[in-house]
Amino acid sequence: MSQVPAARRALAVLKLMAGAAGPLPASSIARALDLPRSSTYHLLSAMAEDGFVSYVPEDRRWGLGVAAFEIGSAYLRHEPLERLARPLLRRLVDRTGEIAQLGVLHGAETLYLLKEQPPRHATLVTDVGVRMPAQLTASGLSMLAHLPPAQVRALFPGSFVNRTGRGPASLRELRRVLADDARRGWSAEDGHITEGFASIAACSFDHTGHPTAAIALTFRQEDHPKESWPALATTVRTTAQDLTTRLTGRPPA
Repeated sequence: MSQVPAARRALAVLKLMAGAAGPLPASSIARALDLPRSSTYHLLSAMAEDGFVSYVPEDRRWGLGVAAFEIGSAYLRHEPLERLARPLLRRLVDRTGEIAQLGVLHGAETLYLLKEQPPRHATLVTDVGVRMPAQLTASGLSMLAHLPPAQVRALFPGSFVNRTGRGPASLRELRRVLADDARRGWSAEDGHITEGFASIAACSFDHTGHPTAAIALTFRQEDHPKESWPALATTVRTTAQDLTTRLTGRPPA
């Protein structure tokens, strides 16, 4: 029973960080949770060892770690999210005649949970259960665009994976792409995963305004010239917003 208070404090730290706009100083965490500073530092250090939080030395702040994302992704892989999203994907397919997919972040990868497609449509490598580098997929970019910079940095500590010679090749380049995507509200990839195919994606959010999942539309590049992409993106964004509503979520401030 002696471990119960410590477990509750650790959960309180995770909930506090999940609701924050970005990494927090240890002093702010201690003050918000009414904890002694010394106990707060010990708790954060223990949580960092298991990957639940990460320390940003340049900012002297603490943010969520990769393990926290993995647990969130594990929850998202459960049936409730899929049940809520499936009819929305079917409606998107009926409206556009293209492949619609639901993806979530799993560490630095996009994990695809659902795929709906018209009959006799070309099969993609991004099938259900497949993982792809998040920085190369429209779905991954749309979710990464709404994460704090420190969390993005924690997800991409080394060299970037490349498939077709396209897409962000460094953290600096990725940050520029994410800033542009966050401003316009949708993301795109143009042959980054499969030659000849492109995707447009928009993010859905949970009740704290954090990215929960992404809905993507994938199509042959020759079927939709780039000048038509904003119109497609409007339809995808509407579908993602509908999923946010179903999740009782809200877009970030």
